[in-house]
Amino acid sequence: MHKEKYGVTAQGERVDQFTLRNEQGMEVKIITYGGRITSLKVPDKNDNFEDVVLSFGSLEQYLEENPFFGALIGRYGNRIAKGKFSLDGQEYTLAQNNGVNHLHGGDKGFDKVVWKVKESTKPNSLVLSYISEHMEEGYPGRLETEVTYTLTEDNSLEVEYKATTDRKTIVNLTQHAYFNLSGDFANSILDHQVQVNADDFVPVDEDLIPTGEVAPVAGSPFDFSKTKALGEEINAAHEQLKRGNGYDHTWVINNPESGLRFAASALHPESGRLLEVYTTEPGMQLYTGNFLDGTLPLQYGKGYYEKRSGLCFETQHYPDTPNQENFPSVVLEPGEIYSSKTSFRFSVKA
Repeated sequence: MHKEKYGVTAQGERVDQFTLRNEQGMEVKIITYGGRITSLKVPDKNDNFEDVVLSFGSLEQYLEENPFFGALIGRYGNRIAKGKFSLDGQEYTLAQNNGVNHLHGGDKGFDKVVWKVKESTKPNSLVLSYISEHMEEGYPGRLETEVTYTLTEDNSLEVEYKATTDRKTIVNLTQHAYFNLSGDFANSILDHQVQVNADDFVPVDEDLIPTGEVAPVAGSPFDFSKTKALGEEINAAHEQLKRGNGYDHTWVINNPESGLRFAASALHPESGRLLEVYTTEPGMQLYTGNFLDGTLPLQYGKGYYEKRSGLCFETQHYPDTPNQENFPSVVLEPGEIYSSKTSFRFSVKA
């Protein structure tokens, strides 16, 4: 593992970048600001290694712009309606940083803090830790969080999350990498062949807050049970697609009781790069970069990140769960350990 200085925040905090490589030549770079993946180089069918995650070229850009490129998200990934929730009859108020709603942990979520580095007992791993104090961003409890990135010899990037609290709270952590398996970020991801292991998804209202129901994907543009091009139905005349400006929804991953299991895959036919996602989480947000608008400069080459130049597989619990009685719980009690694992497995399909 290689360590280098990446920059300094406005508050004078040093940010480091760590590089992990395996014997196959796969390489991942992660900075301590937001625990962000800044580069992920994987081979194509001709053994050409290219970066497949959207990123910036400097700390200053990460500090100024925030499409959550490559970031760890917490305390709560996704949206909470009107920035409010209740625990044991007490109401908590969070930042309304997405219209009237709360998104991805607030104004200073886990994507905007400098994580500490801990010694790892696993080979080719980076262990990051952060303590979120009681009532930080409005959340109760002193939350101690640890995230371990591991690059394996079979070209998998594993992300393991653990957290504990000193009082009852809510937790929903995820990773917000934007993938473009072509390796050329001037291309859109609409030609990626995608499969999602889900019979149902979570419909949303006009503010992208769940309606409270879970709907079958069968017969709708949300059916990825069989592999199809991401762009095949993304512009279909469907109310949910209009609300999300494309895909920006949570799929209910099948067999939630079976632990780490296949959630989704994406194949870029021309390069042969295949990404398979496995997770212990009950859901996964598929986001197709609908709010990228051509204003953020590409890290490599000339041009800008246009709409749908990257896709996200955000493994997580469902949005707005604290306000939805029928969704799997996100409550963490003192003495309990929040534990979650996601594996991004890369291979080549000739």
